[in-house]
Amino acid sequence: MTLLIWLGVFAIVAGGAYLLVLQQRGTLPGSKPKKELPSLKRNIFNLQIGDIVQYMGIDWVVEGKLTYKDGEYSWLEYMLQDDNDIRWLSVDEDDTVEVALLETTNQLDISETPPPKKLTFGDETYKCVDSGLASMTREGSVQRRTASRCQYFDYEGSKDKVLSIEVWDGETEVTVGNRINPRSLTILPGDGNRVYGL
Repeated sequence: MTLLIWLGVFAIVAGGAYLLVLQQRGTLPGSKPKKELPSLKRNIFNLQIGDIVQYMGIDWVVEGKLTYKDGEYSWLEYMLQDDNDIRWLSVDEDDTVEVALLETTNQLDISETPPPKKLTFGDETYKCVDSGLASMTREGSVQRRTASRCQYFDYEGSKDKVLSIEVWDGETEVTVGNRINPRSLTILPGDGNRVYGL
């Protein structure tokens, strides 16, 4: 008799544990499968729309993301916004990780394609170090960068100064800025929604 009682208790405990496992997996009959929550672990390679990037005392909101691809080579550009100020955070991993913060300028007139191998902007001389034709995918707001392909020309100046020229469907955009240490950025996960646009 005692053996039957212990077997009954064991069956109830085992059955309850089995049902609990099924419920957690979302495979219990009549239960809804668990929805995967987005990862809260963010880094410069997986920023999402609505995330906050803190740099030099400013909270930049990720409003858009471009993924460029030229053959096997790819890189990212995030459109960051703080009120009316817009910057582009460029993330490139070749042999090392290179991160740059750039802003658009209309102070450099580029009327020829391809642009010259050397050019001067402000007091700085820049030398073209890379160029090509890239296709891209986009998320969120990316301003006028709506073509499916663009020609790009990347320039370097002294120290950490960088300049980029992109030609989108015949329209030229110039951005200029500096390489920055990715460790100087603080990333806070957002809710997946844009702050400054619809």
